[in-house]
Amino acid sequence: MREYLLTLLVAAAVTFLTTGGVRAVAIRVGALAEVRDRDVHDTPIPRLGGVGMLLGLLGAVTVASGLPLLSRVFETDDVTAVLTAASVICLIGVVDDVWGLDAITKLAGQTLAGGLMALQGIQLFWLPWPGQTVVLDSTTATLVTVVVVVATVNAVNFVDGLDGLAAGIVGIAASAFFVFSYQLSVQNSLERALTPSLLSAALVGVCAGFLAHNFHPARVFMGDAGSMLIGLLLAAASITLTGRVDYTSFSGIDIFPALLPTLLPFAVLAVPFLDLSLAVVRRARAGRSLFAADKQHLHHRLLEIGHSQRRAVLIMYGWTALLAYGAVAVAVLPLPVAALGVALGLGGLVVLVRWPRSRSQVPR
Repeated sequence: MREYLLTLLVAAAVTFLTTGGVRAVAIRVGALAEVRDRDVHDTPIPRLGGVGMLLGLLGAVTVASGLPLLSRVFETDDVTAVLTAASVICLIGVVDDVWGLDAITKLAGQTLAGGLMALQGIQLFWLPWPGQTVVLDSTTATLVTVVVVVATVNAVNFVDGLDGLAAGIVGIAASAFFVFSYQLSVQNSLERALTPSLLSAALVGVCAGFLAHNFHPARVFMGDAGSMLIGLLLAAASITLTGRVDYTSFSGIDIFPALLPTLLPFAVLAVPFLDLSLAVVRRARAGRSLFAADKQHLHHRLLEIGHSQRRAVLIMYGWTALLAYGAVAVAVLPLPVAALGVALGLGGLVVLVRWPRSRSQVPR
């Protein structure tokens, strides 16, 4: 555990220290997020923060490779495959942040990154199913892996609409996934040095280090270089656990913990995925392009009902934590205890969401 904590701290420190320099470069090359109708910031903000995040990841992995326990992770090529895909998708994001790319080109780049990772062995070789393991052939495994990567990348990219929102949500998601993957290895006597645990710990650190620059009022945005990068890393953590562990070999394991590695990223990103689905329906009904931007996302609606930007972000953090840690709690705690915790968290969030509306209804 101490080596994972050190990896997290290195990722946070390197990301924090390099992002300031990246911000200066972004200003010099003109990589600025101009103010658009759908945006909530009122002055141009430098982008390219994803470069600092990639440097934080590289720093954390370099340190981990020299540690007694975590060096065992590097006995396979998993980390190399993830770093290759991460570098490619971050580069595509940099090009978009500086010069701009159309949606189809970015989608092709995301597919390329997911394909590179899959072809180097990071695949969903099988999926857990009640009472059995569904084995995927090579072609199906590659296709399913790419779809998971692209879907997760775009869900994270979609939610990147307020200062600190995407980094905070993914950081919370990664922390929940680390807790589950580490607990799974302890309970079932697996190797403690696991690729998904390493990736999750590094991702938590990267997001924490970047949030120091990005929480409202943001001094730098992660841009597509960052949002696509952390989306890919979250998908990679899930795939390396789900695709490599045969859960039916665990005696007495019930089906929910077996399915959780597959479901957790989607549970964590349920709100972004819901937002994405609603946007597709909304634009299709209006006869607009599915890639057309608007100002009707969930975080925009929180602002409309009276929440400040910081409060709206914290509410979204709360929903993410409830879904992520609620799922983990159901898997590792007695059901009554987990249900009570989820119910209390849900009640608190409902009150918090409605609070501005309730205040506005109080007679003066």
